Amino acid sequence: MDLQNTFSSTSLSFLLEGFLVTLQVALFAILLSFIFGILLGVCRYTRVPLLSHLATAYIEIVRNLPLLLIIFFGYFGLREWGLKLPVTLSVIVSMTLFTSALVAEIVRSGLNSVDKGLVEASRSQGFTYIQTLRHIVLPLGLKLTIPPMVSQFISLIKDTSLAVVISLPEMTHNAQIIYNKHYNATIPMLILVALVYFIVNYSLSRASRRLEKKLIG
Repeated sequence: MDLQNTFSSTSLSFLLEGFLVTLQVALFAILLSFIFGILLGVCRYTRVPLLSHLATAYIEIVRNLPLLLIIFFGYFGLREWGLKLPVTLSVIVSMTLFTSALVAEIVRSGLNSVDKGLVEASRSQGFTYIQTLRHIVLPLGLKLTIPPMVSQFISLIKDTSLAVVISLPEMTHNAQIIYNKHYNATIPMLILVALVYFIVNYSLSRASRRLEKKLIG
């Protein structure tokens, strides 16, 4: 009977609420990380002294820190400085700061993979450095980043579960509340959560493969 209560409409509705929070955090963090990651990656790639050094410093510092530490800092640390962000916004900001650094490295690697002959050919045709970057290097380089970029965003979706430590009401947090209320419900509830994560991430992975084949061939 207790197991039936675990999968009652009330419990599943509560779990769905957590899943929607997970998606909300993930979607905002993915969008913002994609934008800032490209900007950081381009800044590092261009080797403009000030921009490149600042971008490199940020990337190297942030990507060598654990995400959990950044989440703690974004929620507890900022409060000591008088900046009290709502828990959802705090997690979005923390995950964006962290993932942007990883995306920037993916972008830089993709830009560096563009055939140098194409760059030289475009310059010989009278393209400026900025025009070459905009019309040649960026379009080709970003296509090459699709597989690692999607892989990173899949990791981001899974990493939203780390925010359970600051009581973000996401799917793992709500699942924990459910199985704490019902005897013998831990394993079934964790299996259900794992299944949801698998479906979302596997679907995203399959979609990225199709997009990669369509764009790159």
